Amino acid sequence: MQKNMYFDYFGEDCFAAVTEGSQLVEFHLDSDSSTEISGNIYKGRVVNVLEGMQAAFVAFGREKNGYLYAGDIPAEAAGAAVQPLQLNVKAGDEVMVQVAKSPIGSKGARLSMCLSFVGKNVILLPLADFCAVSRKITDEELRALLMKQAEKLAGGDGGIVMRTNAPNVKFADLKEEVKYLRGLYAEALETYKNASVGDLVYRDADVHVRLLRDFDLSDVDKIYIGDDKSYQRVEAAFRRTRSKSKLVRYDGKREMFEFFGLEEQVYRLMSTRVPLENGAYLIFDRTEALTAIDVNTGKFTGGSGLEDTVFRTNLLAAKEIARQVRLRNLGGIVVVDFIDMVSEEHRAAVVKELEDHLREDRAKCNVTAMTELGLVQFTRKKVKSDIVSMLTKKCSHCKGSGYIISDSYMAFKVKCAIKKCFAEGYENVIVELNYGLFAYILSHRRFTDSVNGEWRGKRVYMIPHKTYHDEFFTVRGDNSSVMTLPETARLLY
Repeated sequence: MQKNMYFDYFGEDCFAAVTEGSQLVEFHLDSDSSTEISGNIYKGRVVNVLEGMQAAFVAFGREKNGYLYAGDIPAEAAGAAVQPLQLNVKAGDEVMVQVAKSPIGSKGARLSMCLSFVGKNVILLPLADFCAVSRKITDEELRALLMKQAEKLAGGDGGIVMRTNAPNVKFADLKEEVKYLRGLYAEALETYKNASVGDLVYRDADVHVRLLRDFDLSDVDKIYIGDDKSYQRVEAAFRRTRSKSKLVRYDGKREMFEFFGLEEQVYRLMSTRVPLENGAYLIFDRTEALTAIDVNTGKFTGGSGLEDTVFRTNLLAAKEIARQVRLRNLGGIVVVDFIDMVSEEHRAAVVKELEDHLREDRAKCNVTAMTELGLVQFTRKKVKSDIVSMLTKKCSHCKGSGYIISDSYMAFKVKCAIKKCFAEGYENVIVELNYGLFAYILSHRRFTDSVNGEWRGKRVYMIPHKTYHDEFFTVRGDNSSVMTLPETARLLY
């Protein structure tokens, strides 16, 4: 099955997607308005220390202070391995902290003083005194060999973790990668010296670079890139590799995500209802503590008895649930309410099906056995906010009990529709939309690059309406030499 990757920018929003066949299997977003800061390093100041909780709170330039656990402070920084917060870390201390987990909901960021610099094949832990090998590498002889290489690479100065791809790389190349990562650490230290509390000391790679860094590209067919900046950067990184032949600079008339059918699939992620191919469906319900998933037979009635119908539906559901949690980037605790089955063999088979498909996820997942009530609980490592949270905002109409699509993503949908009209041969496009969305597009100059570039010589008229719902808009093309428009119509920029 063909596997492709897609990278693009919309303003400061960074989109990345992975497909298998025509089906979306991963979607990632870095937004300029989001709180996705994991991996970044800041200069912080300890605000207070909670001895009883073995934790400290640190101001590091964000709205909410981050929290720092005792286990996330290196032994040499604290002075001892036991009860480190009672030692050299006290209120008022300035510290170099890395975001281990971005702020989510009402919770502040989780911080760490155990810094890490991630490469494609190795991870540098400059303040650690140990080396390790990825748990995904299970061959004991290979693990022993890699451990020796890691210790040689570390040379007694910090720690090295050998990533899953390390066995496929020559030792000389691993050595060069470690040298590069040590250079990043040295730059961070130098920046820290002259920084003020709250300053960014080191910025982790954007989602495009992270995905290329963490993804096995050997089975990827094409990497489509929709903007020049990303293409040049990726091309430079791939200059000496065979992966360069996989790069494709997309320059079609239609928006890339819309052209390949990805935008529609991303939009469906915001629905709480997910249909299965046999007519059954899943219902997703998010809370701050966990995500609940309900499996329903829907229109599927089967043909060989109730138990068989339920079993086949649960098998389909298990496969789709694994795909959806990966797509939506759900983390923490997930509880699945499968349809009740009588057969213990069927129960075990459904849990195994879920486990098998969750193994394809690069995030760590742990599945428990099914209860008598048909409930299965599993955990998925949570580092960032889920995709739905990043693509939505609290609804002003329902006073925060629900969500509507963010202005940024609505503007992206409008852009897709405009480009589609131009691709169909129209020279003029008329957009009617919500007044607030219109003001957002103008104030943030979301279409400036397009107007000054690919839309040069064409006309886009916008007609704002105060009565339109935030998510409603219309776009139509017109090639008439004379057009009649209302006084409220505005020629874009």
